[in-house]
Amino acid sequence: MLWLVFLPALLAGLIQGLTGFGSAIIMMIFLPAILPIGQGAGVATLVMAASVITLVYRYRHAIHLRRIILPFILYASVATWSIHLTRVWDVHRLRLMLGILLVCLAIYFLWSKSAGDRKYPWPVAIGFMLISGFFNGLFGIGGPLMALYFLSLSDSTDEYLASIETFFLFDTIYVTSVRVATGVLVASNVPLILLGMVGATTGTIIAAHLLNHLDINHMKRGIYLFIGLSGLYYLFF
Repeated sequence: MLWLVFLPALLAGLIQGLTGFGSAIIMMIFLPAILPIGQGAGVATLVMAASVITLVYRYRHAIHLRRIILPFILYASVATWSIHLTRVWDVHRLRLMLGILLVCLAIYFLWSKSAGDRKYPWPVAIGFMLISGFFNGLFGIGGPLMALYFLSLSDSTDEYLASIETFFLFDTIYVTSVRVATGVLVASNVPLILLGMVGATTGTIIAAHLLNHLDINHMKRGIYLFIGLSGLYYLFF
């Protein structure tokens, strides 16, 4: 059980450090095997808190709060509603939704070579915010579409990482508060969260050393393929 938290958290921290997002996707491949999906989503979010705070501090000079506030309000309003669905929907339906989400994300990123290079019109951008908030409330997976949104607005890597990590910090504070208030996250989750934080921080440190020595494009393709295979697992097993 402990290895199903520590090792995924280490991998999640590595991916987050290299790409700016994706930690919750990796953790939610494993956590539903040992926790209810709603609790797993909450644990996955808090596990990355230390890493997110570190990245926000590192790129603080490039933060543009006006770029973040409105998207977060739309995102959080939908996430607040969808959190409650984890307590009333059956687990089988949630597993199917998680599987479909992971497969769709993998297909999109594998086939859309310019996914992060375009500027999206407002209706599409708002759709990204609402869809991301919905799946964040359910599974803690709200990063990929928001990463595309912020990437389309950024002129540098520092701007992108500053925006997406500050957004995730707001998300962690708000959504975790809702999960605790509604009883989704409980005190018995704390040991797993702390163990995961150790793994995630370790992964983030490794990423900082590897970032200048790896072909990130090839690494991303391998990650997305793995995500797709994991989605198929949730759909059929």
